[in-house]
Amino acid sequence: MKPVWIVDDDQSIRWVLEKALQRENMPYKSFSNPQDVLDAFDREEEPQVLISDIRMPRGNGIDLLQQVKAEHPNVPVIIMTAYSDLDSAVSSFQSGAFEYLTKPFDVSKSVELIRRAVDESLRLQTQSKEVVERMKDNTEMLGQAPAMQDVFRAIGRLSQSNVTVLITGESGSGKELVARALHKHSPRAGGPFIALNTAAIPKDLLESELFGHERGAFTGAQTMRRGRFEQAEGGTLFLDEIGDMPFDLQTRLLRVLSDGHFYRVGGHDSLRANVRVIAATHQNLEERVAQGLFREDLFHRLNVIRLRLPSLRERKEDIPLLARHFLQVSAKSLGMEVKRLSDEAMTLITQLPFPGNVRQLENLCHWLTVMAPAQVIGPQDLPPDVLIMGHESKVTDLGSGIPLATLSAGDWEQGLALAAKNLLQAGDASVFDLLEKKFERAVLTAALEITRGRRVEAAERLGIGRNTITRKLQELGIDN
Repeated sequence: MKPVWIVDDDQSIRWVLEKALQRENMPYKSFSNPQDVLDAFDREEEPQVLISDIRMPRGNGIDLLQQVKAEHPNVPVIIMTAYSDLDSAVSSFQSGAFEYLTKPFDVSKSVELIRRAVDESLRLQTQSKEVVERMKDNTEMLGQAPAMQDVFRAIGRLSQSNVTVLITGESGSGKELVARALHKHSPRAGGPFIALNTAAIPKDLLESELFGHERGAFTGAQTMRRGRFEQAEGGTLFLDEIGDMPFDLQTRLLRVLSDGHFYRVGGHDSLRANVRVIAATHQNLEERVAQGLFREDLFHRLNVIRLRLPSLRERKEDIPLLARHFLQVSAKSLGMEVKRLSDEAMTLITQLPFPGNVRQLENLCHWLTVMAPAQVIGPQDLPPDVLIMGHESKVTDLGSGIPLATLSAGDWEQGLALAAKNLLQAGDASVFDLLEKKFERAVLTAALEITRGRRVEAAERLGIGRNTITRKLQELGIDN
């Protein structure tokens, strides 16, 4: 059995608990301040249970509780407090403490409470291991890289929790798959999983999408409509790209998360939301809070537990595993024989930066299933844009990781020349047209980004006519 950790600056309290645990043959370890506990977490295996006082020098028990629950959610934490600190104890209890002891406490009752916490710890550890094992066999989420194993373990630790989770990670890294896994392995697995991309819904419609509307609430509302909160009743609501939610709607969402009630648009009856919220974003919410674009109180409501999903660049050892899986899935969906990548082709794609992450790799494998002429895919069978992506990453490396846009013109031209040579050697008959379109797409996209989508201003900055930019955008399929 792992030890019980005791942290209190009062030596007499530590002594009483040590003797009580010793009589019960329960191992223990004592600390006089929170900082020593945090240092021990870095060096040693986590404890079975942590018992902590609130007011101590060099830190306090509530801060320690929050940090332990964020990094070691399976460790039950018992808070000890004097009667004058009862409000703080209740607050910490609501933030994740297993239970609290008021001083002076009955020794026999304290031992009974510790035993209950130990039983809870063992139960959580068992469930966590079971979930991790099931995740290994999950065909939707694959990953042998240490960063992905950390994600699997976090899902396991959260398997019996209804706590709000914030998933961060780049676009295409698989945030919705993590949300679905959290739902599947939660107490709400029998309920619905409802997903909503807040960035994909026009601002005027988003409120109705979330909360529903009553008949006649606005023009076109001919019938009552249930929103996503009602549709997710008893289950999980996944709010993707939460960083793009309009500021005024953030206030309504905060109110639901705070008291669990909401109103349909045009409605007067309060409805209760029995929903677990999981949010995701590719943006830095701390920066958006600092810029006044995201409510700080909503951020703290969402950021109870944060899971960071690694980019594909951080887990390159998973690319062969994922590529084989996506080739099998594509072949099955199309009724074709499964193709495989040659060692040379696999080596090449493993070195690619994949800015679109797992989604981009999946699209590549689907393209290869349809377009590659042979069952064994060689480097020459890869699409031209993949070869260009590889050369662009090499040019970036010449600058010691400096983005391509910051390099000198000579370096950029060198990368373009390498891409052209590779395409010419591969026998591509449309090299000029391909590279010209790549150039135009890059320049037009950059101009629209600088002007925030204003086409007229983008045309003026580029020195081209309004009709020209409109025609080019249509030809290249750029929708801003």
